[in-house]
Amino acid sequence: MTDNDERLAGDLSLAAVRFARHLRGRRRDSLVSLTQLSALNALANDGPLTPGQLATRERVQPPSMTRVIASLADLGLVRRAPHPTDGRQVIVSLSEEGEQVITGEAAAREAWLRGKLDELTPEQRGTLSGAVVILNKLIANEEPPVG
Repeated sequence: MTDNDERLAGDLSLAAVRFARHLRGRRRDSLVSLTQLSALNALANDGPLTPGQLATRERVQPPSMTRVIASLADLGLVRRAPHPTDGRQVIVSLSEEGEQVITGEAAAREAWLRGKLDELTPEQRGTLSGAVVILNKLIANEEPPVG
């Protein structure tokens, strides 16, 4: 690895963290925490799950996920139903209100980002479009980090 590659790795890492922070900053009046939002997104992407499956998916301990699910249920954002084959389990699914939260969160991030993209030249937007392809290639088939 060259010095330029090492610098690029550091610069890219810092830029990604700052970019993520700015995206999260769109959520000032959010009804849910980032942890709750992540669980809602997992249910939206993966469909109904048991609390254990959701804990594994989110890489948290089951007792922590149980608390997250309880708080989301109290807000009416998820539904809990009996497991069809295991009476000791429940299946957690996204409620209509939960879907609305996800849609609203995504809309706020995308509106902010569209405004920022409008500030760029067509060439800069083209560069970012190529970067998306490259970033997706870098993370393809990677396990998400723990924590």
